[in-house]
Amino acid sequence: MMASEVDWPALGAETRPWVPRIPPDLVAAAIRQRHAGPYQAAIVPAIAHQPLQLPSSVLAFAEQAATELTRFDAELGSDIAPFAAVLLRSESASSSMIENLTSSAKAIVLAELGETAKRNATSIVANTRAMRAALDLANHLSPEAILDMHRALMDGIDPQAGRWREEQVWIGGTTYGPHDATFVPPHHEHVHALIDDLTIFLRRTDLPVLVLAAIAHAQFETIHPFTDGNGRTGRALVHSLLRGRGLARNVTVPISAGLLTDTTRYFTALTDYRNGEPEHIVATFADAAFAATANGRALVADLRGIRAHWSTVITARRGASAWTLADLLLRQPIIDAATVAAELGVAPQNAQRAIAPLVDAGILTEFTGQQRNRMWQARAVLNAIDEFADRAGRRAR
Repeated sequence: MMASEVDWPALGAETRPWVPRIPPDLVAAAIRQRHAGPYQAAIVPAIAHQPLQLPSSVLAFAEQAATELTRFDAELGSDIAPFAAVLLRSESASSSMIENLTSSAKAIVLAELGETAKRNATSIVANTRAMRAALDLANHLSPEAILDMHRALMDGIDPQAGRWREEQVWIGGTTYGPHDATFVPPHHEHVHALIDDLTIFLRRTDLPVLVLAAIAHAQFETIHPFTDGNGRTGRALVHSLLRGRGLARNVTVPISAGLLTDTTRYFTALTDYRNGEPEHIVATFADAAFAATANGRALVADLRGIRAHWSTVITARRGASAWTLADLLLRQPIIDAATVAAELGVAPQNAQRAIAPLVDAGILTEFTGQQRNRMWQARAVLNAIDEFADRAGRRAR
């Protein structure tokens, strides 16, 4: 790889003593010997006030991508309500897919309704909560705000949810120790100071917003301040920045879906950043923005087409609750009587009056086969969301 044209500090390293976590009598002698003695942990430079001069071509590309994000955000106009929820869910799923947590749209929506059988789907719903927390905190980014994002993501999953790590972590290698790892983040005693430095960096106004977001994300992933959930929290942080700086005021642009199209490039760009080459992560995020908006537009077009078709097959009188339910299905494609009653403001016993015309029109199908606790799905909407995921990358059905 050619040397970077950008003067950006690469990581250093420090030697740390290693105390094995696994009792010696439980580990083979060869493994015990390989993971004995000191190890090297990263020294992460502070960046709060670090000058950054990117190549003009990278800056221009990032600005074009930022313009595309703003255009996509504005395009939805008065249709914002149903699509905001769908795009947020899709971004949360894509961010989770980068971590190999995959699930179908149906399983995710069922998890939102309280179904806990599919663990991946439950984790994706938790990621949606983290994304919402990030957007709510967009104008108040601080160490405490980042902890809140992580708590929303990992609460009930990780006992360390919402807490900075207090142990050494590493990426790659084995569970026995950091000696064979591909990357060893900084020792935990440095985490507080590095996060404080990062939150100062987040307030800079001398860098374009997408550049700021890409660099902040790479620095966050390098610090790796949590024992788990760093990637998803770090991508939620990106959306907090985009919202707070006005680049995406209305919807969650599915940036992670763009990153998902080439995860090898994304992970390589993070490694390049640690080697003092920040231009690659900026270019990767710019490419992801273009891919995200293209895929997002396709999803919105599919959903609009579905809704237009429904208007031709619904026979209920205008003003009937079935029409309101049809709009709801774009963001909530699985419903039960309780959901319909709550969303439409009708008595539970009257929910069926909204559901029945959509069943007759072939829009809703009941899928439990039960007489009680029945649920209906809008298969066309679920298919459109699954197709969005398929365009972005792999997905487990």
